[in-house]
Formats: sequence, C-alpha cells, structure tokens
Amino acid sequence: MIQLSSLERGTRVVTETIAGVSSVSIGIWVGVGSRDERPSEAGASHFLEHLLFKGTTDLTASQLAKVVDRAGGDMNAFTTKEYTVFYLRLLSEDFRLGLDIMCDIMSRPALRPEDVEAERHVILDEILMHADEPADLAAERFNQLMFPDHPLGREVLGVQESVASLTRDDIRQYFETHYLSENMVVAVAGNVRHDDVVDVVNEALQRHLGRAELDRRPPLRPPETLDVIQRPIEQAHVILGVRAPERRSQTRFALGLLNQALGGGISSRLFQEIREKRGLAYSVWSDRAAYDDAGTFYVAAGSSPDKIKEVIELLNTELDRLSSEGLSEEELDVARKHIRAETLLSSEDTGARMSRLGASVLLYDEPISIDDILKRFDAVTLEEVNSLAAALFDKPRTMSIVGPFDPSSWTDELLEA
Repeated sequence: MIQLSSLERGTRVVTETIAGVSSVSIGIWVGVGSRDERPSEAGASHFLEHLLFKGTTDLTASQLAKVVDRAGGDMNAFTTKEYTVFYLRLLSEDFRLGLDIMCDIMSRPALRPEDVEAERHVILDEILMHADEPADLAAERFNQLMFPDHPLGREVLGVQESVASLTRDDIRQYFETHYLSENMVVAVAGNVRHDDVVDVVNEALQRHLGRAELDRRPPLRPPETLDVIQRPIEQAHVILGVRAPERRSQTRFALGLLNQALGGGISSRLFQEIREKRGLAYSVWSDRAAYDDAGTFYVAAGSSPDKIKEVIELLNTELDRLSSEGLSEEELDVARKHIRAETLLSSEDTGARMSRLGASVLLYDEPISIDDILKRFDAVTLEEVNSLAAALFDKPRTMSIVGPFDPSSWTDELLEA
C-alpha cells in the first residue's frame, strides 16, 4: 500500500508497505542539482553530497560508518542535474535507527573544515578520473553541445577551478539555501508502517521552513553540431543524438518504448545490426534524459578507430529508418513486454520501489504505482511511437567523438553519413 503525507513543515513523506520482506529502503530526495549552481559554485551539489556523509554535530564520519555497518546497512548517495538523493537500505527491524541517521545527516551536518579539505582532494581526483574515461568524456562533451552556455550542459562534478575555490562557508550557505523543508521528499519502502515513518520524520528532520527558489530557465540556444576530442586510446567512443521532450511530456512513455526497441536490449535494432550482424562494436545502446524543460535522446557506441566511421554511418541509417518507417507492431510488442517484465522484476527490491516513489513525488508531485506505470505503457499506440520517431529524428543531430583522430579530418559530413 502506498501512502503520502505532507508534514506541517512542508516535507512530503511517501511510503510503500511491503509485508513479508526483511529490508527497508530509505531515501531523502532533495530538489537541487548541478543546474541550480552559479558558475562560481559549479560542483557544489556534488561536493555537499560527499560532505553530508562525513558526520553530524554528534557523530564523526568514522562513528557514523560504524553505526551503519553494525546494523548491516548499505548507505550511499548520488547527484544529478536537478536533484540529489541520499539513501540507506537495512533490516526493517532497524528502520528507526536508519531513519534517525538519515534525518540527522540532513538536519545537522558537521561540515568540519578538515573534512571539506579531505573531500576536496577526493573530488578533484574524481574529476581527473572522469576526464581519463573516454566514454564519460564523450558524454560530457555531448551535453555541452546539446545545451551550449546553459547549466544543463554543465558536468555534475563541476570543474577543477570551482571545486578548488569553494570554501566551507560557500558550501554551508548552499546547504542552508537549498536544503529546506519543502524541497525534500522522504521515501521509504519495506516492512514498515506509514504512521511510524511520519512520526520519526516529524521529530528528527528539522530543516528550515520554506521552498528553495530555483532560477531554472529553459535552454534557448540551439544545439551545436560536432566535436572531436583527440585521445591516444585503443577504442573510439561516439554519442549521437537530438533534443527530446521534457520530463512531463505526454510522450515520455512512447519515448521509453522507442528507446527500448532501438537500443535497449539484445533484440534491439542497434544491438542486432551493429554488434550481432557485423561485429563492429562490443557496446552499443540508446538512452534518453529528461529535465524540467528539455531533454535528450541519443545513441552511443564504442568501437575500434578504424571501424568508427562505419558505426556512425549505421547509427545514422537506423535513425533515418526510424524517422521514415517507424517501428513494426512486433518491435513495439517486444519492447512493451520487456519493459513490463523489467518493471515487475525490479519491484522485488525495496530499493527500486523507494526510488520510484521518491522520484515520482519529487518530480511529478504524485506517487506513481507500478500498475499505473504499466497501464501508461500499455496505452501507447504504434502511431504515437512512430509519430514521435519522425519528429525526433527528422532534424539536425549532434555528435561527440573521442578517439585517436586528427580533429581537422572530421567534418560535418559525418552527420550526414
């Protein structure tokens, strides 16, 4: 059973009671991410994510880790462009302990000067590691091309200059400005009672009243076309894509089916055409990202440098074919059934259920049940999917390539291959 409450302070609590399981998954979802940072504070959301695990006013990082380990818990976090999530999975018998810890982290973080400096070095190393990974580099540059001079094109980690210059006071101010009561959703799934969760959150999560004022503006500049990054590596990486509908678009379920059929599984067009039939790439896939006011849809592959032009040609061919011919009934049926099975299988995990609840309340203002999700996918028609495909791919494409190439030899003609 799913229940949603809005507390007096404005924090929303959503739970799903699952009888017969031994675990509980707790997530605190905060509606702030890298797009909400000023250029001078780029990376602040991610920096803060690291620091909140470094302890509270009463617990050091080591003490916090021991409490969680003693309960057999698994605690982590991640930052995106529009939200930050902190989560903990542990035995349901210890849910009060776990929820108390999570609320304490969010209410009274220590943000000690020595911890700020220690994590600064960790994050700077993470930025360097990210730059050394060609697939990550291609994705980063693709986003910059898709959203030029816009916060959505900014890397979540930030850049070395901004991370190196952020002070403890900067990070504390960022926390106080954005981690407000109405900007948080507490999501819990497992063998718990909703009222018990509400009681703990009411008592333990003491954040400043109010909602963070976010200055989110839609991207106005059109995407840029092509970028080639020269790297002396053994495998080239390419990402090719277009702007896509925003998160709340009525087409998002059709887009999910289109993505599955194109590059989401072993029977998908890209996997069959590029890997199975021709053996040109070990990894080839498609994916989409959706934000408040924009989105992207892209295909990606890694291949040997001497094969990458052929791979790009095939990627373009498949997008052209989707635009002109669309999917078949059989392809749509396979995609629909795969998504159904994937959704139902994930429901056996309390972490997946918590994530679905937290995301749906934070991003869509309503808890969306598994039955609701499956009904919305079932309602999508072939005509809707094919109309979306025609609209998406019948426009200029953006491409990012990383590999051992002479950039001057790569021109816009690649996009027309």
